[in-house]
Amino acid sequence: MAGDTTPQWLRPLEAAAGPRYLQIVNLIEGAVEDGSLRPGDRLPPQRSLAELLDVDLTTVTRAYAEARHRNLLDAVTGRGSFVSARKEQFGPPIDLSMNIPPAPKGVRLAELMQRGIAEVLARSSADLLMTYHVGPGALADRAAGCAWLEPILGRIEPQRLVISPGAQPALVALLTNLAAPGATILTEPLTYPGLLAAARQRGLHVVPVAADGEGILPEALERAAREHGARLLCLTPTIQNPTTITMPEQRRREIARIARAHDLTIIEDDPYSLLAGDAPPPFAVLAPERTYHVSTLSKGLTPGLRTAFVVIPAGAEPDALTSALRALTLMPAPLMTALATHWIRVGAAGDLLKGVREEAAARQVLARAILPASAQAHPNGLHVWQPLPAHWDRYRLIEAVRQQGLGVTPSDAFSVEGRAPDAVRISLGGVPERARLVEALKTLAATLGDQRSRTHVVV
Repeated sequence: MAGDTTPQWLRPLEAAAGPRYLQIVNLIEGAVEDGSLRPGDRLPPQRSLAELLDVDLTTVTRAYAEARHRNLLDAVTGRGSFVSARKEQFGPPIDLSMNIPPAPKGVRLAELMQRGIAEVLARSSADLLMTYHVGPGALADRAAGCAWLEPILGRIEPQRLVISPGAQPALVALLTNLAAPGATILTEPLTYPGLLAAARQRGLHVVPVAADGEGILPEALERAAREHGARLLCLTPTIQNPTTITMPEQRRREIARIARAHDLTIIEDDPYSLLAGDAPPPFAVLAPERTYHVSTLSKGLTPGLRTAFVVIPAGAEPDALTSALRALTLMPAPLMTALATHWIRVGAAGDLLKGVREEAAARQVLARAILPASAQAHPNGLHVWQPLPAHWDRYRLIEAVRQQGLGVTPSDAFSVEGRAPDAVRISLGGVPERARLVEALKTLAATLGDQRSRTHVVV
């Protein structure tokens, strides 16, 4: 680099300073922090910067993409890249804490959405899509939901299915209907944080049921139901969040038998069965007369659809659930529901699910090769449950990896009673690029193996 054309903030790259594209990002970030680059400043064209730094164009392209991911740059088509006016960055640069599906290879979601919405508008009235829609959902949308769930539930009538704007409102609505304030609900010792938040808001007493490597223990469930007089059991039996345990069929049948014996209603939170591809029959099949089955599109397709399907017990009426959902959210977004229905009908949803499953499986292969052997995961899952070695506790680990730009979720977020094991959940879907994910996992694995942590004290 030389001459008057070299920006003042540029420095030569160093062979031993890590990946060159990340060095470029760090130069940009440092220049923004010290004021050498200000919001609105235009960066050199990628080809020019590659020549100045004596690197290939791909390296600079990757650096600019990472800088945009960190909210350092904005790209304006036809004009170039500019320093972003958004100075605040929420969360760590590499987020392994958010459980979202990875972008599948060969699928351009923006193009899929544009084409899908255009096709929806060609077949529907825009005025109708932009008005209020109350009730359990249009018959066509409910029928599409039934078709989507048929691989795991078999044929069900649309009258048993209610459309919800995501699984979280559905869980809140179900707890509102099925448990009076102060009532006891039973669940796994570690469970979905959204369920815990909903239970707290409702004023419910959540009791953990002892579990092993196959899920909650039948004898522990029977004892808890008898001692606490509980009438509600909430479970995620497939790729459990966070432990990744999938309850085998025989255990499910034992739990269903106990639920009948103690008149327990089951809320089955099931975001992963279609993604897993090998799940045993759900409780909605084994105990259909007492199971509310909640299945969201957020984990298998994309969270932005804000669409979930709730299958109510055979013989039940949807009115109470519909009323509770209406009080919470009024209605699902009609355009998103219509898009989800269209994708299901034309096969796009199935193709997207297949792509997500394949990408998740590829990322799990990478994780198995990098993380310690103690890591637990399903081959098609979105996350890994990582027990910590004896020389780490979760609080020091979280701080250590945060200082290295990584974010993971500690076990405390999932603990029912506040007594959590030293473990973290590692989500694999939120990092756009596999190469970037590999770097993050290697950093995490190296940190886990660092024996020097024995002497570290965080105050």
